Amino acid sequence: MAHAAAVAKPPPERTPRRRTGAAPRRLPYLLIAPAGLLMLGFIAYPVLSVFYYSLQHYNPTKPWRNGFAGLDNFVTAFTADPEFWRTLGFSLQWVAVEVVLQLLFGLVLALLVNQTFAGRALARALVFSPWAVSGVLTSTIWLLIFNSQTGITRYLADLGIGSYGTSWLSDTATVFPAVVTAELWRGVPFFAILILADLQSVSKDLYEAAEVDGASRLRQFFHITLPHLKDAIILSTLLRAVWEFNNVDLLYTLTGGGPAGETTTLPLRIASIAVDSHDFGYASALTSIAFVILLFCSIVYLRVSKFGGQDK
Repeated sequence: MAHAAAVAKPPPERTPRRRTGAAPRRLPYLLIAPAGLLMLGFIAYPVLSVFYYSLQHYNPTKPWRNGFAGLDNFVTAFTADPEFWRTLGFSLQWVAVEVVLQLLFGLVLALLVNQTFAGRALARALVFSPWAVSGVLTSTIWLLIFNSQTGITRYLADLGIGSYGTSWLSDTATVFPAVVTAELWRGVPFFAILILADLQSVSKDLYEAAEVDGASRLRQFFHITLPHLKDAIILSTLLRAVWEFNNVDLLYTLTGGGPAGETTTLPLRIASIAVDSHDFGYASALTSIAFVILLFCSIVYLRVSKFGGQDK
């Protein structure tokens, strides 16, 4: 009987297995979808609007001339506007000089404040403080420094260097070094911050092992520090190159593109065409050209530098 009862006992119920459907996998995307749509709207709409107006003759002050232009604005830029090529050439010169100098000075400062010494926290705060200053305030500071009556040229004249009333911002021979110096003061901390943050993650064991093997400080820098900083340097130079290409506030406040157009970049000319001449169609065409140039150069730079990859 016991055996029969044991045989007749129903088997225990199995806990049903939960099926992992598609809904849980889609949940993260659904949660970020509202923010993603907002970002897409704020980015896509202005970009598409610029491309649309680049194909139009659009000047609110001359509505009778408005209408579809096709590629006329682009043809004008490449064939009938010498200022386009001149300002584009200066923009490339400005970006090259600023990015290279900011990278070199930023790397040196990052290596210095990465050392252990008394007052390091204060030194880091002083090094990074210019980055927290707005562009307009930076321009105001350097306008006072370059002022011909109360600025540095006045004190140099008191020492017998130069003459009174000289303004470096109004002289074609000195305006470029002057604006480069002002932008260096603001841009160097950007590189110093990023490079210092990456330096903090370098293992001390690598340097200790290199010292045991007899490697000099210079060899340690080129074989340990620089390879570790590769991605940080690539990313920071790319971001800074884009920002410097689009630089408007400092140059506009210091020189307004002068003297004689010596410091007029392509974005500064675009702003002048749109705001002063109200030719939004042509300004949009120049903006589209600048966008394509930056996009193409960024893609080529990332591919050539092998950003995120491992060196063989």
